[in-house]
Amino acid sequence: MISVRFHGRGGQGVVTAAELLALAAFKAGKYAQAFPSFGSERMGAPVMSFCRISEKPIRTREPVTEPDALLVQDPTLLHQADLFAGLGPDGYVLVNSARSLPGLGTERRLIVVPASSIAMKFLGRPLPGAAMLGGFAALTTAAGIEDIAAAISDRFSGAVAEGNIAAARAAYAFVTGQREALTTHA
Repeated sequence: MISVRFHGRGGQGVVTAAELLALAAFKAGKYAQAFPSFGSERMGAPVMSFCRISEKPIRTREPVTEPDALLVQDPTLLHQADLFAGLGPDGYVLVNSARSLPGLGTERRLIVVPASSIAMKFLGRPLPGAAMLGGFAALTTAAGIEDIAAAISDRFSGAVAEGNIAAARAAYAFVTGQREALTTHA
């Protein structure tokens, strides 16, 4: 089972991103679940959502406390004390940022993707969810980029779907390039 925890702020599409990832995994023939965790339900408040993906039925319904991956849609949340809680040394951290983030610990597989900038280019709004999912697809086999695109097409239509799919594909290419660069320099 692959467990993913999303961190962001209200209004960034954190809940929608988890739901889209679950739908993409389902389209890939896997079992999946997604659900949110809210504190105060207001724009800008910290929000978490969770997604589990498995080859077998998923029986647990608890929040993800030991994620295999963290998708951080708002880099200002990186300094929360419990953000990395439960993440093992082999876990991925995908952060929405246009800058490198030194000092977070080399034991983590940290990948940075400028998801908000990519979203602005293709959607005209800084909604990083689809771009983050494209980046995640480049890191794992949980759901491929075509599955992500199909999930977006199911949820949205017209220019919104096209823009989100383009953002996901651009982030996929960006993260794939980063991984290749890391592999060549290793």
